[in-house]
Amino acid sequence: MKFKVFIDGAEGTTGLQLKTRLSAHGEVTLLDIDPEKRKDEAERSRLMNESDVTFLCLPDAAAKEAVGLCENPNTVIIDASTAHRTAPGWAYGFSELGDTFRRNIAEGKRIANPGCHATGFIAAVYPLIKLGIAPKSYPFTCHSVTGYSGGGKKMIAQYEDAGRDIEFSSPRQYGLGLKHKHLPEMQAVTGIDRPPIFNPIVADFYSGMAVSVPLYTGLLDKKLTPDELISELSEFYRGCPLISVTGAPESGFLPANEVQKTCRLILHVMGNGEQITLCSVFDNLGKGASGAAVQNMNIALGLPDTAYLEEGDKLL
Repeated sequence: MKFKVFIDGAEGTTGLQLKTRLSAHGEVTLLDIDPEKRKDEAERSRLMNESDVTFLCLPDAAAKEAVGLCENPNTVIIDASTAHRTAPGWAYGFSELGDTFRRNIAEGKRIANPGCHATGFIAAVYPLIKLGIAPKSYPFTCHSVTGYSGGGKKMIAQYEDAGRDIEFSSPRQYGLGLKHKHLPEMQAVTGIDRPPIFNPIVADFYSGMAVSVPLYTGLLDKKLTPDELISELSEFYRGCPLISVTGAPESGFLPANEVQKTCRLILHVMGNGEQITLCSVFDNLGKGASGAAVQNMNIALGLPDTAYLEEGDKLL
């Protein structure tokens, strides 16, 4: 018997990606809502309560309201918005961070899907803190280059408009006031003393992202070479099928779309004995959004992490 799944907000970028992924998932049946009733609270509530899993692909305020529509204690809610990522009682959906994270996802009924930029930063920094390599007081900086699909339908339309302004052909930094919706989870999950100085940049490619964290080895509690850090991080992520650790590409260039259209995350460790850059490369629509959401659903339902996230030996 297949699990019943409902997507509340299936018309947005993440919702559409989820619908595509779940339509090919052999263990689930999608509960579709009549397009004319997609804002009807009674109909949404009915489908949420009928489902085994409901995904919320809504703005933050709407996601908070939607949780109240579900009265079935057995329904798992996976929220793709920012609304519950630091909320008490919600599991943070990044199972690779350790047994506690995985257990909370597997046993909990409320799961917050991580933000895309936050995924890259946390993948690099959480192990540094957990392993005692970096102090919580380290002054972290984060530079993140993302494809324009991360901005949703409006931004996609701007970039794909034939008459667009020339500025869209150039990488564009935003969050110029050094405030960003991902900062609270970046600090809370890693446990660092202050949020990083964060420089998000959107560029003229559809999907993929490269999230870089530069380090002075002299400010670390353990001064490691890049090879030694690769070894430490590889051991931390041992047994995690979606995350791998490696060094700098032989080409001397690191593309942000290296694993586009997959659910993989590759953590590159580059530099020398004095300065190291950690760079998480993944797809903002994959491990950064809908792919991670399906992975969390799989764990919550007792399925393998990569169930129906792979085709042959290629992770989608």
